[in-house]
Amino acid sequence: MTDFTMTKDAEGIATIVWNCKDKSMNVMNMEGMHQLDSFIDEALGDKAVKGIIITSGKKDFAGGMDLNVLADMKTASGDNPAKGVFEGIMSMHHALRKIELAGMDAKTKTGGKPIAAVLPGTAMGIGLELPLSTHRIFAAINPKAKIGLPEIMVGLFPGAGGTTRLVRKLGAMGASPYLLEGKSLAPTKAKSAGLIDEVSDDPMEDARAWVLSAKDVDIVKPWDSKGYKMPGGGPYHPSGFMTFVGASAMVNGKTQGAFPAAKALLSAIYEGAQVPFETALRIEARWFTNIIMNPSSTAMIRSLFINKQALEKGAVRPADVANQIVKKVGVLGAGMMGAGIALVSAQAGMDVILIDQKQEAADKGKAYSEVYMDKGIKRGKATPEKKEALLSRITATTDYNALKDADLIIEAVFEDPKIKAAVTKAVEAVIPDDCIFASNTSTLPISDLAKASSRPEQFIGIHFFSPVERMMLVEIIKGKETGDRAVAKALDYVRQIRKTPIVVNDARFFYANRCIIPYINEGMRLVTEGVSSALVDNAARMLGFPVGPLQLVDETSIDLGAKIARATKLAMGNAYPDGEVDDVVFWMEDQGRIGRKAKAGFFKYDDAGKRLGYWEGLVDKYPLLDQQPDLIEVQHRLMFVQVLEAVRALEEGVLMDIREGDVGAILGWGFAPWSGGPLSWLDILGTPYAATRCDELQAAHGDRFACPNLLRDMAEKGQSFYGRFSSTYKAA
Repeated sequence: MTDFTMTKDAEGIATIVWNCKDKSMNVMNMEGMHQLDSFIDEALGDKAVKGIIITSGKKDFAGGMDLNVLADMKTASGDNPAKGVFEGIMSMHHALRKIELAGMDAKTKTGGKPIAAVLPGTAMGIGLELPLSTHRIFAAINPKAKIGLPEIMVGLFPGAGGTTRLVRKLGAMGASPYLLEGKSLAPTKAKSAGLIDEVSDDPMEDARAWVLSAKDVDIVKPWDSKGYKMPGGGPYHPSGFMTFVGASAMVNGKTQGAFPAAKALLSAIYEGAQVPFETALRIEARWFTNIIMNPSSTAMIRSLFINKQALEKGAVRPADVANQIVKKVGVLGAGMMGAGIALVSAQAGMDVILIDQKQEAADKGKAYSEVYMDKGIKRGKATPEKKEALLSRITATTDYNALKDADLIIEAVFEDPKIKAAVTKAVEAVIPDDCIFASNTSTLPISDLAKASSRPEQFIGIHFFSPVERMMLVEIIKGKETGDRAVAKALDYVRQIRKTPIVVNDARFFYANRCIIPYINEGMRLVTEGVSSALVDNAARMLGFPVGPLQLVDETSIDLGAKIARATKLAMGNAYPDGEVDDVVFWMEDQGRIGRKAKAGFFKYDDAGKRLGYWEGLVDKYPLLDQQPDLIEVQHRLMFVQVLEAVRALEEGVLMDIREGDVGAILGWGFAPWSGGPLSWLDILGTPYAATRCDELQAAHGDRFACPNLLRDMAEKGQSFYGRFSSTYKAA
């Protein structure tokens, strides 16, 4: 397969075009890199060629590296996978360094051929690392394009020279937002930031003119020039020293040491800044190899790239159902959730009917979108015209008759089965016979809610997470009678609003809340045992969770927890497992400390809602242990109580695909992203160790840590989750 082609014209310009066949976006693989390298050799060796332009045959330049290549590098080297990765990365370094030096004399830095990159659109990952090795980068004026190095977001860092080149180009401080945060910019802003060199209406013509006029001095990179000094100073320069001290503090402050790629990236930058460029590339390759060999990297790539992408492309969609694109959606209930659902639906181009009991409430729900767009205009992310267009697609009303031609209904009314049943019956009297009805409930079983419907095969759960416009996961719940068309409709809708779906079978709390609630409860149990609140929350944050369980319950509100506890206890009777946790919840509720919204919860707050530290009353009620438990013990309790629920969900058939279990956990509640998700984490631990640890935790802390039969069986057979279940995947 030919990913690159080259043509030469009468003016002496060789144009290399990147155009991966059968792909909407260019991605780099080793075969493509070899093709590019051979064309560079040919062009540099051809006396008739004066310069080279590398561009794309697609609307975008490139989306990055084919991450499957990294796995191939490991397996190709048999017993020495690290060697295979290192040599593979170094081969890319050699190819890109050849572009950078462009045939110039090693001593005089003269006689090279100018090489330019032309970016018609988005250039991410290797799609920017390749241009950074050229002598000048030209980009089209394209506000939809993104330029950046997002590798840190999937547990990697730029390993094809991007780290070394960007730090030498911008300095450690200047490069940090793009390397450590994965920040991407539109072309105009990328030029201002120094990521690229030129932005124009006709970048190809401008690149041709530059190539034909470039002199020797124009193609020598600063770091190849005599007397080069790193912007901002190197590690032993007074200002540079402070930069690296600050960078180390920032990385550890943000990651709590839980993300290995960030630490490796910082090491590559620090060590590479002290040595010549060629040596710095080898250091970068070694640290990149270190990360690739870390099981965390494999798990993150699999969950946050490969599996996430597969789910978004419809890996679990019923194959025999025709396209179910949504044109008009009815949203019932204009509270925070309903207003958010209306916003994201209108953003996706759908007509939205937003209904509430009172017109004032419906109008307030629509105003949520207006405020959102106003904020976007202030930040330059939207325009008044886009705001007007979006608001014109939302109709706020109290009239159910406005739903007569809707093809999807999403109910987001108060969490009361009787209210939901009444709304279901009233709406079904109006909507078309083929309209799908979805409930946004977060806790009530879909099969029970569907009893109010005259067409339960068209009734489904679509569970959003708050705030809707920011959270990327949507949990789709199949009731006992839900049909394939309803599932396909829900999945196609989620694809339209550009979020990631998981599909689960019906059960109390579904999948996400089934795992989140034990996490919160375990945090409160630890407090009742006399464990420091700070130890509980920080133990979680050091695992990579965005917030600890006590902070999370404050954010979601303690009175909501109390309501869920009462409803669950009523439904489960003697099987209810969380009585001792309820003592904390109900006591806090009685104290009026119901969370951040009341400016009083596990934390103290100022008048603006800013946390001021943990509330001292907790220690008065639950005195601290003289000897606090070991950090790992606390972390294992917080982790295992969640992952065992994920295993039970899989065992019981609630979770139907382990990919959804891992992706859903990371996107839904921020489960330790470095681990790849709960099932990936068990694979990292090894099922034999995990089963043994369950027995230890059960003996010490109770039956909630009992080893599920599935995990026990896998431990006895020495199986992993991705080894046992990956063969059942349906490709997207």
